[in-house]
Parts: sequence; C-alpha cells; structure tokens
Amino acid sequence: MAASAEQEDRTVEGADARTPPLRPGEYEPGDYAAVVVRSAREAGVSPVLVMTVLHNEAYKPHHPLLERLWQWWKPGASFGLANMHRATFERVRRAHGLPGRWQDLRDDPAFAIRTAALHLKDLDRSLPGRHVRRYTRDELLALGYNTGERNMRAFARGVPPGPMARSYLRRFRAYRERATEALADGGASRDTTTGP
Repeated sequence: MAASAEQEDRTVEGADARTPPLRPGEYEPGDYAAVVVRSAREAGVSPVLVMTVLHNEAYKPHHPLLERLWQWWKPGASFGLANMHRATFERVRRAHGLPGRWQDLRDDPAFAIRTAALHLKDLDRSLPGRHVRRYTRDELLALGYNTGERNMRAFARGVPPGPMARSYLRRFRAYRERATEALADGGASRDTTTGP
C-alpha cells in the first residue's frame, strides 16, 4: 500500500517515529537512530549515550496498549521507550517548556526520546566537572538516568553503587558498541516513520 502525502511529509520532516512492536524481542532501539541523533543534537548530548540508554531500557515491550494496561495495574510505572517516571518527566517538562504530557511518552516514541535526551542534558549540567576516574562522564550520566541525580553525584565522588546500579552500568557498557553501530549510518537506512 502506498503512503499518503501526509505520511510522506512526516517521513521527510522526521516528525513521527513508528510504534514499537508488542513483543520485546522484536523491538530494536536502532530503528530510532535518526530520532536519537536529532534529539541528542538538540539537547547537546552524545547520541551514543542516548542510544545506549535506550538499549538499556529495552527490557520490556514499549507498546502504547501494553503500557496503558501496565499503568492500570501499576500506576507509578515508567512510560515510553526510555522508561521515564512521572516526577522526572515533570521536571524536564518545566525546565524545557515541553508541550506534552507524561502519558504522551507511551504514544509518541520521538517525544519520549527527545525528553530522555533533555533529561540527560540536565543531569550533565549537575554533574561535577571532576569525578572519580573509574567512570566516564557518559557512564555517570547513565547511572544518573537510572538512579537519580543525587546518587549520580555521590558516585562521581566515589561512593560505590549498589547491586542494581552496578547491573545497569554493566549492561550500559555491554550495549555501548551495539549503540555505536546502530548510529553508524545516522538512522538513514532505517524506517522510523509512521507508515501504512
């Protein structure tokens, strides 16, 4: 089936990103490479950082229907491709004047990625210029994304992370190369738009 003119316009503009599949094994963060590059550039953070965070957060299906059901069962659940909690989203929304709502993260992958990139930017601003050498700046930002700003700053001073944060960091390091490969072509060859 041919795409409509409106869908073709969105393809050119890159305004929309397609809804992830229902099954977790079929979701590939690399499909959103173009959106990641654009959002990271806007936020002034590394696209590899954003893409690696998406890989780390890809452990559950990110489909609007499933997220609605999950929220019904667990109202405080995180939403969107980047698993953002409401309190975090509200801080980012206020700081950057975002027009959307927290619930929009589940329906709009591009908005979820943009919000995650802006959150990483905010974390970067609060990270001390000097930190322990055992972590790169991106690793600390990923830890901050997972555990919160206060914990990130503590890790930067040398406080050891707990088991869950260590697990997140191990996965982050493991996914780094995969994220770099996903971004190698800037997403140009992947279909990330809403299509028929």
